[in-house]
Amino acid sequence: MTSLTLVRRIAARPSIVFEALTTADGIAAWWGPDDLPAADAEIDPRVGGAFRVHFRTQDGGDHEARGEILEIDAPDRLVMTWFWAFGGEPAEHGRISQIAFDLRPVPEGVEITFTHSGLANAESAASHEYGWTGAFNKLDRIFGNDAGREP
Repeated sequence: MTSLTLVRRIAARPSIVFEALTTADGIAAWWGPDDLPAADAEIDPRVGGAFRVHFRTQDGGDHEARGEILEIDAPDRLVMTWFWAFGGEPAEHGRISQIAFDLRPVPEGVEITFTHSGLANAESAASHEYGWTGAFNKLDRIFGNDAGREP
């Protein structure tokens, strides 16, 4: 199995980013790259709770990821399973992988270490890296520059 790790710094308070990870509006705002945005999302932010995020391509193609929350420690860590209910990376059909977000305060905001583990192969990891990189770019555009705001 293959994994990928991305490390990003966002100029936002950890609590703002954690909320963007654990609310339906937050997930819908930034998950998915620009060419595969989240159309809608649901999440029950507790251990054992489920999430669902529906992505739609610009040409109308549908993809949906689902999973279960395995660990939640606000505002520091979130771990979930990940599987494609339909669409998504063909190599992952019928497989369950895991995503983890570790947040650490830094002077300019928050450092996020993201790991997607248990992927089928290097091609799948590259496809998911493209998607998650685009998503983190959106997270930075939408929630960045928050570090100086009052809570």
